[in-house]
Amino acid sequence: GEAPPPPPPPEEKKVDEEKAEEEVTIYEFMGYKFPVPQFKMPQIPDWLRVILEYRFPSSIDPFTDLIYVVWLFFVTLAWNWNVWLIPVRCTFPYQTPENIHWWLLMDYFCDGIYIVDIFVMQPRLQFVRGGDIVVIILVTFYLTIQTFFPMDVISLFPLDLLYFFTGVKSLLRFPRLLKYNAFFEFNDRLEAVMSKAYIYRVIRTSAYLLYSLHCNACIFYWGSDYEGLGSTKWVYNGKGNSYIRCYYFAVKTLITIGGLPDPTTVFEIVFQMLNYFVGVFAFSIMIGQMRDVFGAATAGEAYYRHCVDSTVKYMSSYKIPREVQNRVKIWYDYTWKSQGMLDEQELLIQLPDKMRLDIAADVNYSIVSKVALFQGCDRQMIFDMLKRLKSVVYLPGDFVCKKGEIGREMYIIKAGEVQVVGGPDGMTVFVTLRAGSVFGEISLLAGGGGNRRTANVKAHGFANLFILDKKDLAEILVHYPESQKLLRKKAKKMLTKDKKPTDEKDQAKDTGEVIPQRPETPKLFKAALEVGTGQTFAKLKEAYKGATLEVFISPVKPETHCTIFGCSRQKIGIEKQSWRFL
Repeated sequence: GEAPPPPPPPEEKKVDEEKAEEEVTIYEFMGYKFPVPQFKMPQIPDWLRVILEYRFPSSIDPFTDLIYVVWLFFVTLAWNWNVWLIPVRCTFPYQTPENIHWWLLMDYFCDGIYIVDIFVMQPRLQFVRGGDIVVIILVTFYLTIQTFFPMDVISLFPLDLLYFFTGVKSLLRFPRLLKYNAFFEFNDRLEAVMSKAYIYRVIRTSAYLLYSLHCNACIFYWGSDYEGLGSTKWVYNGKGNSYIRCYYFAVKTLITIGGLPDPTTVFEIVFQMLNYFVGVFAFSIMIGQMRDVFGAATAGEAYYRHCVDSTVKYMSSYKIPREVQNRVKIWYDYTWKSQGMLDEQELLIQLPDKMRLDIAADVNYSIVSKVALFQGCDRQMIFDMLKRLKSVVYLPGDFVCKKGEIGREMYIIKAGEVQVVGGPDGMTVFVTLRAGSVFGEISLLAGGGGNRRTANVKAHGFANLFILDKKDLAEILVHYPESQKLLRKKAKKMLTKDKKPTDEKDQAKDTGEVIPQRPETPKLFKAALEVGTGQTFAKLKEAYKGATLEVFISPVKPETHCTIFGCSRQKIGIEKQSWRFL
């Protein structure tokens, strides 16, 4: 049989031995050598590397920095720990000597968050002072002291020292509730970064209602303990989960459901009356807030419904055909679902001009910059043009433009498709244009009444187009003469590309330019120049020897000057000419 394969060469073993020797470092101490092995550190995960390489910023923008929003979340949690649990620990018997150390641990952990917020985070916040953004830590710390520092210091007032005399009484921690500014600031910052802030508003309003019921449950247990647990039918009898039973009582009282035992003592009657009054008042406020939150969340849709209803009422009153009414309804429905509003300009008009330009550049610049007609033009001119674009939605089968119409707009396809149709039946599809395509740009350069459309263009499905009006472009080009010259040169090439040289007269009628060419010198004026040089008379004299020439010339308005070629000449009008050769 065949011989077994030879063993692998011993070079690999040598390489492993060299690596082992490299991993061992020899240290010498007092003439003795000690081999010390070197251990390779395991590779750090990417997420851990990001945490280790993070450096705390020297200044924080409270309006745009998400780090500050996350930090406010932790401060709000610490504040809510005190807001929700101080009433519970004051009334219910949940704080016992066996678990007191856990309560104190959480209390002082929350106090530590308060201290870090006051002395580490707040001094790093950027402030606007006299229009300037202040980022120096000492200055911002001074401004922080003037604004929030007094209330923050009071919230950390060390009433806990009284524990040595009264024992651990959670009521002594009530100054911690004074750091409410962090809670409201967190609400503002979170709503600013959320795309649907109304969801958080609903949650927050519901939390307000739950907290009012929470406080009422704590007060009811305190009242039951004051009267004596189980002493009457009205008070809590001490059975089951005390917090759940008291919370159930609070829900029935504040929402005025009824079905509660009748109070018997004066204390119970007064307590129940106050509960009913406060319940009606608080519950009505919560309902009003919920209505405002949902009203603000659905304000856009309510406006849309109002517009649809008004339009339908108008069409019905004028007996518009049912087919047209259906198409109008479809347009409303598609426009609302595709862009969430009926007119984008109504939203952007509230912003300053610079912000409108930034939004328009981010949304539309990538599309407009691809148009061959505007390549090479001034960049600022294109930015000015972006603000003039209008978004229009076309329904399936709608004609964007028809053959023979005067073209006054250029179209850029934002979404959807359009088809160029023609032929004998007008249904032959020549080409299909998709998102990012441009058509009708030659119409922007037409002068003298505009040029005619040469084909029909209709929407294949739902098409969202940007429209640039010819008038808007003319207003922009006034400020950019170099771009205007460039567009004129491109317009000549585009307008004469598919024309035959024999159709010059028809071409002159059908096409035009943004800047019309200077008219040619009149033939009569050319003839007058030749007469002035003597060339014409010399030719006539030699051609018609012996002939007699009679010319009847009647002058017209005197003092009429011509400034062509920089000269000033009297213009002669010839009303009648009679040539007779004898």
